[in-house]
Amino acid sequence: MDNQITENADTPITRREALRKAVAGIIFLAIGAAGFTVFGRTRKKRTVWQIDHTKCIQCGRCATQCVVTPSAVKCFHAFNVCGYCDLCFGYFRPGTMEFDTTAEKELCPTHALKRKFIEEPYYEYTVDKDKCIGCSKCVKGCQTFGNGSFYLQVDHEHCVNCNECSIAKACPSNAFVRLPSDNPYMLKGQTKEVPRRT
Repeated sequence: MDNQITENADTPITRREALRKAVAGIIFLAIGAAGFTVFGRTRKKRTVWQIDHTKCIQCGRCATQCVVTPSAVKCFHAFNVCGYCDLCFGYFRPGTMEFDTTAEKELCPTHALKRKFIEEPYYEYTVDKDKCIGCSKCVKGCQTFGNGSFYLQVDHEHCVNCNECSIAKACPSNAFVRLPSDNPYMLKGQTKEVPRRT
């Protein structure tokens, strides 16, 4: 019996046997590739947290409830909506009579909003994301008295994408939603169907 095993092991493979094994290998690879493709299409896409700015009520919890310090929620500016006003209600404290850039007249507690003269009577307002804490004071002022060009978004350069977002749990208006990671922002001025929070 030992002689048979040795004899069979030393026997060369015929062309027919080699062809049969090659075809079986190709079929195996094709089935594996097809299965991988189907699995890749059907598996759930990775999602990230984001704020639906149409539901946000500027409650201020984004600044205090985030696990990241300062908050991963930042103010964004829709320049196409902005009026470039000299009197910006998102920039100046209420009751300001002189529109200069002294700190006591600024609404933002961290001086994250920058005001730049363009031409009479227009000014451009930009957000320093490193200073922004997501307190929503500028957003509330702009929404209440202005064009509403300031709005809050989760900045994915800072967000750690917690499985259960602590801000989402504390949000009274359920403004936090999950979006596909390949399209993580809800920019103002763009229409898009918002998925329900699960």
